[in-house]
Amino acid sequence: MADPRTQDDAATDEAIEESFPASDPPANTVETGIGPPPTDTPPDVVDNAAARRLEITIGREVAFLDYRRTPTSFTIVHTEVPEPLRGRGIGETLVGAAVKMSREHGLQTIVLCKFARIFLKKHPDLIR
Repeated sequence: MADPRTQDDAATDEAIEESFPASDPPANTVETGIGPPPTDTPPDVVDNAAARRLEITIGREVAFLDYRRTPTSFTIVHTEVPEPLRGRGIGETLVGAAVKMSREHGLQTIVLCKFARIFLKKHPDLIR
């Protein structure tokens, strides 16, 4: 029995079968780095003093800022935000919290972290 579909329909079906599954991930997945839109409420920053770091936990992901604290100084060592949380201002929130914490305790802020240094240069009002 002959195929009742037109030749164009058969060619389209064949092309669809060849391209499935798609090799590119959908645009709204972790693989592309696009996450949910930022919320108006800033995430809670927790001081994990035992680990010497500030943390923001969203779902199963933890963003953090490592620091060293002495009686006279607060050093921002490293900031890390997992890929699924990037683009939501979480790193900036951590740096802002670190500067605030340093200021509240009357400590000299020392910035070793490249990300924090770049962010603070763009926002000098945070360090005044």
